[in-house]
Amino acid sequence: MVVDFGGQYSQLIARRVRECRVYSELIPHTTPLADIQAMQPGGIILSGGPRSVNQPGAPSLDPEIFTLGIPVLGICYGLQLLAKLKGGRVERAGQAEYGGRTLTVCRAEGLFAGLPPESPCWMSHGDSVVELPTGFTVTGTSPNMPVAAMENQELGLYGVQFHPEVRHTAFGMDILKNFLYSICDIPPTWTPVSIIEEAVERIREQVGDEQVVCGLSGGVDSAVAALLVYKAVGEQLTCIFVDHGLNRMNEAAQVEDTFRRHFHVPLVHVRAQDRFVGKLAGVTDPEQKRRIIGEEFIRTFEEESHKLGKSRFLVQGTIYPDVIESGTDSAAVIKSHHNVGGLPDDVDFELVEPLRLLFKDEVRAVGEELGLPESIVWRQPFPGPGLAIRIVGEVTRERLEILRKADAVLLDEVRRAGLYRQLWQSFAVLAAIRSVGVMGDERTYAYPIILRAVTSDDAMTADWARLPYDLLERISQRIINEVPGVNRVALDISSKPPSTIEWE
Repeated sequence: MVVDFGGQYSQLIARRVRECRVYSELIPHTTPLADIQAMQPGGIILSGGPRSVNQPGAPSLDPEIFTLGIPVLGICYGLQLLAKLKGGRVERAGQAEYGGRTLTVCRAEGLFAGLPPESPCWMSHGDSVVELPTGFTVTGTSPNMPVAAMENQELGLYGVQFHPEVRHTAFGMDILKNFLYSICDIPPTWTPVSIIEEAVERIREQVGDEQVVCGLSGGVDSAVAALLVYKAVGEQLTCIFVDHGLNRMNEAAQVEDTFRRHFHVPLVHVRAQDRFVGKLAGVTDPEQKRRIIGEEFIRTFEEESHKLGKSRFLVQGTIYPDVIESGTDSAAVIKSHHNVGGLPDDVDFELVEPLRLLFKDEVRAVGEELGLPESIVWRQPFPGPGLAIRIVGEVTRERLEILRKADAVLLDEVRRAGLYRQLWQSFAVLAAIRSVGVMGDERTYAYPIILRAVTSDDAMTADWARLPYDLLERISQRIINEVPGVNRVALDISSKPPSTIEWE
């Protein structure tokens, strides 16, 4: 269990634990002790956080958690909270540490078994432990921090002031593995196969012998969710592909081919372009777009479900970043995903979300294990609201067609350059403004297209991709020459944070 104190790396800790092939869940620090005991975790990690443990109202937890006999690792704020609750003293550091520092290991065993005497680590803190709790010893220091790591082996309590979960800490994964494998004695058995087996069991238990419908978009998330449910309940599942007119070029045909012909999954193709585009008329606020699309999806599913004979369950491809960005107890709302924060209050379904706690790379691994074709498994993420949130302004048929064609050019050139798998996402954005240009000695007044390409591991953070200039030139020339209504191409060179990957 990773206990979340609101740190920027909390989700990353859970992800790194999973990369060690150990299943982890992120829980709020307000989770009752009895609930934690009921989950029977093999280990507990306390995350970092933005507050000082000495501030009034600072996040805390029941100190009885340290008496359960379950090994605990505190990271940054987690170390400081552990120290304070066990009787140590935490104060404002004489000199705060932010960024790369050198960790000096005092004892190369336990948490630091196999580590060199010195190695790079990543610090981000203003407070520090100035007095150890009784029974604890210092196991690591840094140039400005006499307590960069501490432990009480007898009680199974460990703490590090730095962040082993970030890549800048050279041996961070080794530290986590030492905690998981040696200290917690948890075997690395969590694999795509085990994920599938556990998901199938949960789905069968939840659904029983009732009928199920699945909202299929054609992306990897909904595709993997659909195949998991199909593996669990077979013909009880009917997939509903809502062609809302907001998809990219030829996506409907790809969905039909993959699921109807390749996997023989029951599929209903709903052509609802007029319905969705009509509902979006005059709407410019992105959150309103998402809510409208989310509600229309649900209403469409309800209508189609009634035609099939009333299904109680709806399968969705919700994944963990969707949940986090839509707002949790410890994370602010970044944007409402149509399948989370954008859902209407009166949903007439019980949701089946087998991927809700998986990151994108884990979803892809499961998809490969299930036999999904590469074109689906490695398809770049595409938002449920589709092109509607890649048009900054009102969504119209004309703008959709312009953006669809420009996006197809971009993806074609990225694939030709052999970069498609290297990029997390690459797509076009249409800003609903017009600028002056000249074509054939005549004045034009047309739309700009903005190119967006990013690299990322999990979409929680992302960096803008340094695409070759000759590739950018080809994309720009083709879009301007081949897509009527466009006379200018721009490049977005913003990273996340402070930006987001999508524009809306």
